[in-house]
Amino acid sequence: MDSSSELTLGYISYLNCVPFFHHLKDNGFHGRFVPGVPATLNEMLQRGQLDASPSSSFEYARNWRKYLLLPGHSISSVGKVESVLLFSPVHLSELAGKTIAITGESATSINLLRVIFREFYHLHDVADMVPEASIESLIEEQHPALLIGDRALRLARHLPPGVQVFDLGEIWYQHTGLPFVFALWMIDRHSLDKFSAALAALGRQLLDSCNQLISNPYPQAMVVSKTIGLDVEAIVAYWQTIDYRLGEEHLRGLQLFFQLCQKYQLLDEQPELSFLD
Repeated sequence: MDSSSELTLGYISYLNCVPFFHHLKDNGFHGRFVPGVPATLNEMLQRGQLDASPSSSFEYARNWRKYLLLPGHSISSVGKVESVLLFSPVHLSELAGKTIAITGESATSINLLRVIFREFYHLHDVADMVPEASIESLIEEQHPALLIGDRALRLARHLPPGVQVFDLGEIWYQHTGLPFVFALWMIDRHSLDKFSAALAALGRQLLDSCNQLISNPYPQAMVVSKTIGLDVEAIVAYWQTIDYRLGEEHLRGLQLFFQLCQKYQLLDEQPELSFLD
């Protein structure tokens, strides 16, 4: 089959995306997965190289005119997220004038950290950079650093001496009382004419895939645990922590995040939320 006739989905191999993808083809999806870290998939979406993908909510805000949102689906937290973590030898309030090491893998997490420092701790002189050294080695040396995804999950369970860990999802919830939406399912508007039926079906397929895995997580958790360096119970607990919905409270949290990004000149404008009909 000509690959141009297939719906192409961005595929993130992080643990939090397993419920979306593991049973997706069992539930009727016929298309192609294109693997990448969030930042890479953001770029591919921008260039029209993907039809749809779970992607950084900040990417939607930057380029919202290019995209439609798939209703009802996100990667969110209501309180702790467990995989977007700031590791630091001191409390966040004591990081004035410091530089935070970041991975550059997720625009949303980086800008959430910037908002947290400015809005909740009134620290306007905290910088961030992508270092040449590994983030884990810098954390071992007690340098403050942001780590996301499976690497954050692993390191939090083997915390180096003298290092504290701060969960960005939890901090957001403590200060706002709202969910934080880390990722959205985004559709390239140009794909709509060609793949309207497939995109219309995708929402139900994703919901069924998530429900199927969450209702019986142990078989896949046992498979994943052999390669990811986490035990089965930790994997299951993590899947149960992530909120895959996108309801009214999630949208309120999302719009507040965008407003604060604009307030601190991380965004030029407040994006409109446009959904697949």
